[in-house]
Amino acid sequence: MSHTTRVLRSEWTKIRSVRSTLWTLATALAVTVGLSAVICVFTASEFDSMSTGSKLTFDPTYTSFAGMSLGQLAMIAFGVLVVSGEYSTGMIRSSLSAVPQRGTFLACKTVVAGGLVLVVGMVTSFVTFFVGQALLGEHGASIGDTGVLRAVFGGGLYMALIALFAMGVTFVLRSPLLAFAILMPFFFLISNILGSVSATKKVAQYLPDQAGNTVTSVVPEALDRPYGPWGGLLIMVAWTAAALLAGWFVLKKRDA
Repeated sequence: MSHTTRVLRSEWTKIRSVRSTLWTLATALAVTVGLSAVICVFTASEFDSMSTGSKLTFDPTYTSFAGMSLGQLAMIAFGVLVVSGEYSTGMIRSSLSAVPQRGTFLACKTVVAGGLVLVVGMVTSFVTFFVGQALLGEHGASIGDTGVLRAVFGGGLYMALIALFAMGVTFVLRSPLLAFAILMPFFFLISNILGSVSATKKVAQYLPDQAGNTVTSVVPEALDRPYGPWGGLLIMVAWTAAALLAGWFVLKKRDA
């Protein structure tokens, strides 16, 4: 068995042996599906009273992912816990003693955690879509409609990327309290506030969450952005890559 394979197995053992990390993934699925379902029910009941303009730009696919704004917080919590557990328990010293190649250590942790959140993100995205469209009824969309399958796959990718972004930030901060104190308020409040204020809206649309979730949009008129769905996801990829690169730099330069 190669050294890298052993490190990958070790990282998988760490993740599945900590209940809190697995519970956060289950919470991400439940919250996203549940909140999206509630929003779709209310949307369907109020659809006839909507303005003509709102009806013309109505995006049933994007609406079915409305709960993702809250479900992503659980994905962020997963990313924080996967990394911060190393530091809060002091396990980081043992981990780096066993794997002195710090780039290999970070890469293996990212691959294992990333694969897991990708699977959970895809399951969450598909379940959320089908439940949402069923509740929207005649106002819903079909998986075969133009752009819909891309949006559903994109939703799963977005949820995986947000968790990896949180991992990179936590490698930089090295503290669960600090990571939660910065990431949770930012994505739950600050980003939304900046996106709703005209003076900061043009800047806010390039933030990771606001750019990334455009991939779940099918109707271009529903979102006023200077980039398309894939462009938004690429911005999110760039944020994630920058966070992981910063995490690697800190991990390499600082003692455990």
